[in-house]
Amino acid sequence: MKIFHSINDFSSTKKTILTLGTFDGVHIGHKKILDKVINSTENGEYESLVLTFFPHPRMVLQENSEIKLLNTITEKIELLENMGIHNLVIHPFDETFSRLTAEDFVQTVLVEKFNIQKIIIGYDHRFGRNRTANIDDLIEYGIKYGFEVEQISVKEIDDISVSSTKIRTALSEGDMAKANSYLDYNYTLSGTVFQGKQLGRTIGFPTANIKIEENYKLIPKKGAYIVTSTINNSLVKGIMNIGLNPTVQGENLSIEIHFLDFDQDLYGKKITVNLLQYLREEQKFNSLEELTNQLQLDKTTALEYFNKR
Repeated sequence: MKIFHSINDFSSTKKTILTLGTFDGVHIGHKKILDKVINSTENGEYESLVLTFFPHPRMVLQENSEIKLLNTITEKIELLENMGIHNLVIHPFDETFSRLTAEDFVQTVLVEKFNIQKIIIGYDHRFGRNRTANIDDLIEYGIKYGFEVEQISVKEIDDISVSSTKIRTALSEGDMAKANSYLDYNYTLSGTVFQGKQLGRTIGFPTANIKIEENYKLIPKKGAYIVTSTINNSLVKGIMNIGLNPTVQGENLSIEIHFLDFDQDLYGKKITVNLLQYLREEQKFNSLEELTNQLQLDKTTALEYFNKR
């Protein structure tokens, strides 16, 4: 997959089949559109192109927006590449770009820069300055400028009934089953392992503490999770806690993973954790002994979970 970090950087010798959007999560609803784009290029005459934006438009246009995203840019790139998209344009979204009129966008971007043969889009897509243009306007521009418009019908969209907002809500409630089913993959957190207080090691539960660099990444509900990670090409199982460590008067949010059958130095390494199931709320225990007993219960529950699979 070719990656371009601006509309102006894009180049191709072929006409393109295009879709556009934020694609946060690259969930099963998005994949329905993306599959149509990919299938439209199977004869090799055209190339598939996804236009997406960063920062998320709401971060730019809505003052004090606190929206958190399901994917980092790196994660989104990997997901789209795995689907088989030919070209990905990640355009910097700013107020200047937001002021482009619908026709200016169609003419100067879709036609002149991307040389589109067809655009595939959801029935409810709106675009242009203040999002005033809709699918009917796009169809008229297609006739004027010589490209096809294929819309995803109301029925197709409603049958899926999935949105990035619904997934964010599920994650904030610890409903991993719903979130992962909507995503069609396990939600992930990626970060670099750093040295913490090493308290877990003293009670028989050493942990890998990870720092997530991207402050816009959505961190799910506080509490304990069953997780896996791939380390040195091997699948490693574990339990993870997201929270403030109230038992030991923690003040900052931490993400700590205890791997069930793994004991290697990971300091400085970046690892990706797959969240499989929410175990329990974060709790404050009266003693380290109580905490250790609960962690042992969590471990037992996780082992039973993995044994059933």
